[in-house]
Amino acid sequence: MNVIRYRVNDILELKKEHPCGSKQFKVLRVGGVMRIVCLGCSRDMDIDRLKLEKATKKVISSEEEKKGE
Repeated sequence: MNVIRYRVNDILELKKEHPCGSKQFKVLRVGGVMRIVCLGCSRDMDIDRLKLEKATKKVISSEEEKKGE
C-alpha cells in the first residue's frame, strides 16, 4: 500500500463531493486523525487518516511550498 504524504495547507481533491458541492479540502492538522476544512462552505471536520487516504483522488501542494522550490 502506498502511503500518501500530507502536509499542513495542502489542498486535497476527494472522490466524492461534500454536500455543499465542493470536492476540495484544505489540510489543517496531520496525524492519525486528520483535520480538514471544506473550501466550499468552510466546514471543518476530523477524519481518520486511513479513511482520508482511500477518499483522496489528488493532492495539490500548497502555494507556499511551490514558491519556495
